[in-house]
Amino acid sequence: MTTQTLESPIPRTTVSRSVAGARLAVGLLQGLLLYLIYQAGVNKIWTADNSGMFAALLLMCTLIPVLLISGLGHLPGKTLWRWLLPLAAVLALLGYYDIWRGIGAPFWDTLSTPDAARYPSPELWLHAVAGVLIAQTLVMAAHAAGQRVAAYRDYFETASKLLIQFAFAVVFVALIWLVLNLGAELFKLIKLEFLKKLLDKSWFVIPVITFAFAYALHITDVRPAIVRGIRSLVLVLLSWILPIAVLLIGGFLLALPFTGLAPLWATKSATALLLAASAVLLVLINAAFQDGQVADEVALPIRFSARLAAVLLLPLALIAAYALSLRVGQYGWTVDRLVAGFYLVLAACFAAGYFWAALRSPQWLSRVAGVNVFTAFVLLVLLLAIFSPLLDPARISVNSQLAQLNKGKISAEKFDYDYLRFDGKRFGTEALKNLAARKTGKEAALIARKAQAVLDKESRWQAPVAPSKANMAANISVWPRGSTLPASFVNQDWGKINQDWSMPACLRDRTSTCDAFLLDVDADGQNELLIPAANNAAIFSQNSQGFWHRLGSIALRGSCEKGMQALKGGRLKLVPTEIRDISIGDVRYRIDSGDTGKSNAEEISSC
Repeated sequence: MTTQTLESPIPRTTVSRSVAGARLAVGLLQGLLLYLIYQAGVNKIWTADNSGMFAALLLMCTLIPVLLISGLGHLPGKTLWRWLLPLAAVLALLGYYDIWRGIGAPFWDTLSTPDAARYPSPELWLHAVAGVLIAQTLVMAAHAAGQRVAAYRDYFETASKLLIQFAFAVVFVALIWLVLNLGAELFKLIKLEFLKKLLDKSWFVIPVITFAFAYALHITDVRPAIVRGIRSLVLVLLSWILPIAVLLIGGFLLALPFTGLAPLWATKSATALLLAASAVLLVLINAAFQDGQVADEVALPIRFSARLAAVLLLPLALIAAYALSLRVGQYGWTVDRLVAGFYLVLAACFAAGYFWAALRSPQWLSRVAGVNVFTAFVLLVLLLAIFSPLLDPARISVNSQLAQLNKGKISAEKFDYDYLRFDGKRFGTEALKNLAARKTGKEAALIARKAQAVLDKESRWQAPVAPSKANMAANISVWPRGSTLPASFVNQDWGKINQDWSMPACLRDRTSTCDAFLLDVDADGQNELLIPAANNAAIFSQNSQGFWHRLGSIALRGSCEKGMQALKGGRLKLVPTEIRDISIGDVRYRIDSGDTGKSNAEEISSC
């Protein structure tokens, strides 16, 4: 009787046991290194002062071992190290600079103690992961093809495999963590808490996570048919969404000539929405295109939709660029607008390239392949630029905002000092220090006062500091000219009302200015104070104990500028009410006049 050996229906790659062992060993070694780095931070070896080195090591020890595991068995040792050592140096420099640019500015993680080690920013983590995956794809595909620039099919196979591998590795680690926690809760039911305590130990948790991640990468690597099957299913499903997306986005673009661009600008997020629409079309087009070898297998509706989508990308990118240029022209550059500009450059590369591919490809969108490879290199260059001193968004945006202030495009009163402090990194903090020391120039005193007040804040949402007597006398202009604030008003402690956002800002915040008008509202021979703020004016009166309190407020209608000119010109008077109050028993009621007989068209909008 002979035995028949059944072959596995799912082919495997030929990865030796030594490669498998090396991958798992790298995973364990990575866990050990990350544990030591973490412990150094907990024990205050890494502090805020030397966090640059901490961030550099953390980035390297998180990403380089993962790429090493991915490359083992596919890249020769010399090639692997010639690629990973320079990459490690680049990551270290990016991590160090990410911390350096934040020195002196509030840290993004406001829960950390001031002397704690600072972690790399979430933006750097996100873009570093994306960048190293793209770079790893370019290196591995080029080696497999035996040439510097590989065929697009090689890039597609490598990129899709890496993406699915990493996604499944993350899911695998998450599932293991859930199972471990479930086991800990089960043991806890019978008064055994050893596993629960073990899961609280960093020396156990960190190596388990890295080992599990390494194991998942290895398993998905030796079972490529599983990866291809999942990839095919996902891409086919996505490709059938393409006609729907083309219909909706195409309809939106066709409607714009009839609706105009004003409703789009009113959203104040036009650029982001248009870039998101472009990203959706790009993903769906490539889901249909795949490696460029499946043109004959793609259904006719999808083929037509993909070609039309490639054309639609160009108007989306042009409108997004116009929207961004308007915002920058009005308000200058900010970090968000610079990041949008970064993605807009990529969108422009794709849009122009795909438009050309849709019109000039000898076969169905075949020129898309070259556009994708070219834009991948552009993306890597841009990532290095914006996370390095070359095109640091924080530095550029701070310079742009200062130019807006210095050129008078925005007044000192309305300038966003908080932006410099909490979004401008060290560049913004240094700019605020210079503003706080300003002695000459238009509104220099106001600028210096506001800049110093923001420098004193540790968080964006910190309550403002109530004005002192000197601040109040300097910040509040009293009308008629030549009048002064009552001494009892200035001497009163206003610090308790700095959380009451309905009060005039000049009484809550020592950096705010306002006007105050003296008038006798209740005809008792004592002046009250009317202080306009936004679209209303608060009226303050002094009681018999000498305490100033808010007597009431009035809603301001009409032009704010004209109204203030009338107030400052003395063109105000007190008039008796047309409708008297009603007293019922000991309770007095004021009648709400309701409809005054004026139509909405006759009402002037509020300030």
